[in-house]
Amino acid sequence: MGSDGSSRRTRTHRRRSFLLLWLGCVGVVLYFREAANMEAAYGLAITLTMLMTTMLMAYYLYIKKYAVWGVILFVVVYLAIEGAFLVANLEKFPHGGWVSLLIGSLIAGVMYIWLAAFLIKMRLTEYVRIDHYLQPFKELSRDISIPKYATHLVFMSNAARQSEIETKVIYSIFQKRPKRADIYWFIHVDTTDDPYTMEYKVNTIAPDDVYKITFRLGFRVEQRINLFFRKVIEDMVKNKEVDITSRYESLNRQNVIGDFRFVVLEKFLSFENDLPLKERLIMNIYFFIKGFTTSEDRWFGLDSSSVKVEKVPLVIRPVENISLKRVS
Repeated sequence: MGSDGSSRRTRTHRRRSFLLLWLGCVGVVLYFREAANMEAAYGLAITLTMLMTTMLMAYYLYIKKYAVWGVILFVVVYLAIEGAFLVANLEKFPHGGWVSLLIGSLIAGVMYIWLAAFLIKMRLTEYVRIDHYLQPFKELSRDISIPKYATHLVFMSNAARQSEIETKVIYSIFQKRPKRADIYWFIHVDTTDDPYTMEYKVNTIAPDDVYKITFRLGFRVEQRINLFFRKVIEDMVKNKEVDITSRYESLNRQNVIGDFRFVVLEKFLSFENDLPLKERLIMNIYFFIKGFTTSEDRWFGLDSSSVKVEKVPLVIRPVENISLKRVS
């Protein structure tokens, strides 16, 4: 489990970010041509930034349980001052101020689409308890009639509860292609509001058979799951919580460590969906934007040489009434 893939992903992500920033700067310069022409856009951008900062600060004070009257007083005072600036800057809107509003609206639109699509997916995502499949896991692991897929099979999971897993993961293991392994690992990443949190929990479903690991990582921490998982394994081996040596007799006698293989389920919008117009539009735009983003295996910092990306259809609302007539 190396970290070269994570380093390459970081460099690629930074290059893309710098390229987008450079293209944006070049576009603005070519449009305005002179610094004097940017005054209107700059002034409106600053005012809008002040307003957003005030609203975010008010929300922070609210969730931190500060006195309601104090939060209201803060909002009234600052919005009155910044509202006066906004009114004064609105006359600059046709002289270039619209550029700031356009860029801000595009970014806000992308954020709205991303959040709305996330909520649509989560609304109908099905989960099951892992311990309900404990016996099938053990039987599959010991079924020598099925070729072994990996010694250690690691699934990335969106299930926040340590005792649960998505039904799509169960389908991938038992039905899509039976994946026999000695030990099954399920990893969930929980992004925290604290920027630099680096914690993990291990839930032992069945010793030396099934484990679930939950990483709690701050939003500023790069998700180098390949590296973090290796550290967790080292700690567990040191504490004698798991035996990671290969279970092939010839390799076990040589104390050879078994191979680790990651599986990432990458969703795509199924043609079987029957969505309302608004939700269909949101999901289509979401998957269009997602096509320009980093793939999920690279986002998690997984080594591409040991990762299997499986395409799974996202069926949010299946078609219910099918008018199909059989003829002789």
